[in-house]
Amino acid sequence: MKQLYALLLLFALNGFSQTIALQSFATGFNSPVEIVNAGDDRLFVVQQTGVIKILNANQVTNPSAFLNISSLISTGGERGLLGLAFHPNYATNGYFYVNYTNTSGSTVVARYSVNASNPNLANTVGTILLTIPQPYANHNGGTLRFGPDGYLYIGMGDGGSGGDPGNRAQNKNELLGKMLRLDVDNGTPYAIPAANPYAAADGADEIWAIGMRNPWKFSFDTVDGNLWIADVGQENVEEINKVPVGDGGYNFGWRCYEGNSAYDTSGCAAQNTMTFPFATYSSAGGSGNCSVTGGYVYRGTAYPNFVGKYFFADYCSDKIGMVSSTGSISYSSVLPGGGFTTFGVNASNELFVASQNNGVVYKVVDTSLGVNDVEKSPFSVYPNPAHGTFAVHSGTGAFPLQITVFDISGKKLLSRTIESDNENIDVSGLSSGLYLVNAQDNSGMPSVSRLVIE
Repeated sequence: MKQLYALLLLFALNGFSQTIALQSFATGFNSPVEIVNAGDDRLFVVQQTGVIKILNANQVTNPSAFLNISSLISTGGERGLLGLAFHPNYATNGYFYVNYTNTSGSTVVARYSVNASNPNLANTVGTILLTIPQPYANHNGGTLRFGPDGYLYIGMGDGGSGGDPGNRAQNKNELLGKMLRLDVDNGTPYAIPAANPYAAADGADEIWAIGMRNPWKFSFDTVDGNLWIADVGQENVEEINKVPVGDGGYNFGWRCYEGNSAYDTSGCAAQNTMTFPFATYSSAGGSGNCSVTGGYVYRGTAYPNFVGKYFFADYCSDKIGMVSSTGSISYSSVLPGGGFTTFGVNASNELFVASQNNGVVYKVVDTSLGVNDVEKSPFSVYPNPAHGTFAVHSGTGAFPLQITVFDISGKKLLSRTIESDNENIDVSGLSSGLYLVNAQDNSGMPSVSRLVIE
């Protein structure tokens, strides 16, 4: 019997392929461009219009804004409130950072703080850390992230217009077309990390890497610390870069190269000094693609087949892609909403995505987990995913059933006997994730099903 159970367990974990789908989580947002968590069960949804809203775990959005700086920003096209990052010590210092284009169109990075008496409200006066003039209205970048080294990383586009005519991305004295890194815990208003590549050399001290076109979205893998940067292409190639944080000094190639292909190599450094993409896909005419929206490496627990894969979307194709550990890409079918502008993760590292087209925040799910693992099994679990309780349906009406719940390592967590289909089994004490449910009738024959608890 133990051998049979082990075989069923192996089948339950490996006998299926992931299927990317979306579940509507919350509606009513206006041009969502960022989803961030602050280490608790809330999601903070950044709207390009200058408003940050709080989305609670019960899928209810607070009626009042967490922060409204609409009077400070210019909007339209690629301008607006674009980025949000909470300080690693936010729980104690209350600091968070935003990236927006001001009324002059310049990029501003500013620090704000939470209201001391109301965690759902921010103080309305911030401190500007950095202002960067923008020559055009597009290619503003916008994402802010704290790295595993505790420094604040800022993605800056090349300033806009076609083909980077000012060759800013390759100019080490310009902050446009770069990844910047700041020490916001020291200095006034910040200090330069000593390991920044130009901190003690010719070049702008804030620069961590050069050669970016428009790194609209980037993120850090919470397991290995690698930085994933999705850089929007010019005409033909969308690129995804993966690098260790380290000391930086990378040259990601633009405008010399678009992805792996030469674009304008006049006056460029040697090719072997460039860091080429980990993965690329076509956005050439007829492909249906136009602009990569970078996401995250999935590190949640609900969908084991997603673990370790990097998720991204394309703004025009309305598909979500996954990059494997070898750099190969697989895609979902066309998904609802479309116009995907941002991904986000909650404190449990479950994945969300937002549509600019309809203002909906979706949860990214693996629908293959919603079916019984053993296709011909007479038993099935429902609802799946479960919230607090679940029940077991017997297609043959064979009761009583001995029900045992295991985690995916095979550890038994609970066991009970049920007499009918409508008996709820309490799993409220179990954390969110994937479990295995073993149902045995009087003959002792086991049937294993997957159960997702949310």
